[in-house]
Amino acid sequence: MGRKYADCSFCGGSVEERIVDVDYRTKTGLVIVKNVPAGVCGQCGEQYYTAEVAKTIEKLAEAKTPVPETVTVPVRQFSEGIVL
Repeated sequence: MGRKYADCSFCGGSVEERIVDVDYRTKTGLVIVKNVPAGVCGQCGEQYYTAEVAKTIEKLAEAKTPVPETVTVPVRQFSEGIVL
């Protein structure tokens, strides 16, 4: 770790390296990849990945090997008429 990142391309904030979890959508569904090194903007939260990290995320998400953990995710339908 310890990579240097440029300032955020969206808001100009300072980007620092952190370990994050990534939600990755595939053709078959959603995969969560844990403990990913990423540059994270301290102002807006935008995340940046090196090319090597991005390729590894894709390989892990598409892998056909058994996964060590699964979670259930609630799904809701958006409706403009709902008042919360």
